[in-house]
Amino acid sequence: MRTVAYFGPPGTFAEEALLTQEDLAACVREPQRSVPDVIAAVERGDFDVGLVPIENMIEGSVSVTLDTLAFDSELLVQREIDLPVSLNLCARPGVGLGDVKVVVSFPHALAQCRGWLARKLPGADTRASHSTADAAREVARSRRTDRAAICNRLAAQMYGLDVLASEIEDHPENQTRFVVVGRGIPAPTGHDKTSIVCFQREDRPGSLLAILQEFAARSINLTKLESRPTKRALGDYCFFIDFEGHVADELVADALRNLVAKQADVKFLGSYPVGGPAEAGAERRRAAGRAWRRATRWVEEVRARIRDGDPPGDAP
Repeated sequence: MRTVAYFGPPGTFAEEALLTQEDLAACVREPQRSVPDVIAAVERGDFDVGLVPIENMIEGSVSVTLDTLAFDSELLVQREIDLPVSLNLCARPGVGLGDVKVVVSFPHALAQCRGWLARKLPGADTRASHSTADAAREVARSRRTDRAAICNRLAAQMYGLDVLASEIEDHPENQTRFVVVGRGIPAPTGHDKTSIVCFQREDRPGSLLAILQEFAARSINLTKLESRPTKRALGDYCFFIDFEGHVADELVADALRNLVAKQADVKFLGSYPVGGPAEAGAERRRAAGRAWRRATRWVEEVRARIRDGDPPGDAP
């Protein structure tokens, strides 16, 4: 990889996440104005890969990322990056907490600080920006002295803001997950995740259960299940599913094969390395793989006893 696009402007949490990866940090990197812009730039071939947010521990999925990958792109997830997130209220030098009447930030960041804002700035208005770094840049460029941004320390330093209050998120140990998107499927590492979107062929009682049973029958652990509108009709939903394992694993391949053959239309979003500790998930998949291989050998032994040439119903 030589070039990487990321959700900007400079100073976002996306850039922080990018800099935690040695290979990405060595690339030529360029911010893009929105998540769809990042994905479109990679789709066009302007960049080798792109980095976008996909999920926050408090606010859940970033819907624009899910929808763009599912409906508007053929790119695949290459890896995920889990980044600890600490949010700060920042303003121009000389502005105090009591001066703040308007708080600007990315909608997810505002939502993550809802409780703190209600306690400390109950009369302040909130306004959405394209990103936390964009909020910091806007506040820094404004001549008004009643505005503050919720952003990270990197953006505050980059745009010359003072930190009025730190760690203002409502829940400690907040994390945001980012994904790197590009072309092709990374080789299995033994600690991988697969993401798909399932479109029901028929809306009937038990259709979701039938989809999920394909994974349960093979002891494949789901790590995410989320419904989203298909954009085809009101009340018509698809299901985003993340589960442990790689498409190169026979268990996973068999589950996907049966899923497509019997249950649903599937869009494959990628098999890729998981962020975080590997031990528990990897051992669970190894145990399931051993059990599957034992069962496969047993079935093959039984089938090997089938006689050749006997007419149907003609027993000796």
